[in-house]
Amino acid sequence: MRKYVGYRTLKTAIGAALAIIIAEYIGLSYAVSAGVITVLSVQSTKRKSIDIAIRRLGSTTLAIIVAVVVFLLMGYSAVSFGVYLLIFIPVAAALNLNDGIVPSTVLVTHLLVEESVALSWILNEYGILIVGAGIALLFNIYMPSVEKDIKEAQKDVERLFKKILASFSEDILSQSVNIEEEKMFKELDATLTRGFEKAHRLSSNYLSESFLYYVRYMEMRIKQYEILKQMREVLGRVDSYYEQNRLVASLTELVAHQYNELNTARELMEDLHCYMELFRNQDLPKTREEFENRASLYQYVRDLQTLLEIKKEFADSLTEYDKKTFWKKEDAV
Repeated sequence: MRKYVGYRTLKTAIGAALAIIIAEYIGLSYAVSAGVITVLSVQSTKRKSIDIAIRRLGSTTLAIIVAVVVFLLMGYSAVSFGVYLLIFIPVAAALNLNDGIVPSTVLVTHLLVEESVALSWILNEYGILIVGAGIALLFNIYMPSVEKDIKEAQKDVERLFKKILASFSEDILSQSVNIEEEKMFKELDATLTRGFEKAHRLSSNYLSESFLYYVRYMEMRIKQYEILKQMREVLGRVDSYYEQNRLVASLTELVAHQYNELNTARELMEDLHCYMELFRNQDLPKTREEFENRASLYQYVRDLQTLLEIKKEFADSLTEYDKKTFWKKEDAV
């Protein structure tokens, strides 16, 4: 049932019916139009709902002003309605009121049918708008929270990053690629996409900046995911075993072990610099094969460094509010 009748559909149907009932109860003419405006005004987020309500009010005011002038000068006919549209649509578009063109014009047709621009009819149209948009706004105040889903996506992202890095460590030692990595990458990509979409939805449902943390978190992980793909490509060129393989595999395993949301990456960056120093101080490669192998491992470590730098920049950008609210110990993975 949920597949065919979603929460927003149910909310729209009930809201439209309620708007018509209220419009009829308070004596508005063309009460059905209040239901139409509710249908057109129900949005997926609170922020969009308020924005659309303001735009509806602006476009309706503009439409009525244009209609009053045109109808008084040219009378009430199909031609005058066409002239109204020729004036209203370009002006509304120029003022970025495109969303209100259709509902505002529906209200203007009432003036055309009644052949009157009397104040009582203008107030009637505003009444229809207020009831229709008001019900939509009221119904949009409650939005199901997706924060729990985002936290689950975060846990899945952390788990998959750890698994992939641990797999990389094994690849370096065995000079082969785990066939399960492709599956892990696809799952990580899908999880990041889902988490990013839900984070945006949650952030849009609140007028404050409270939940922007989740958007920034997902953006940070997406950047790291792109680096992870580069690291995997580089590993495809590591086809021999030397002492450097052990060092880089050990470093990768260390990063995988400490990889979680609450880690600022500062200590890992220090560990990485120590490994880089060991790497540089080793004897020069003796063969072309060893040189190419070491060059690939060095590039891999540089990419790993970029991966950690992205996390460190994210951690450094957080406010005390972010840390206190979202970096709870019980949320660590």
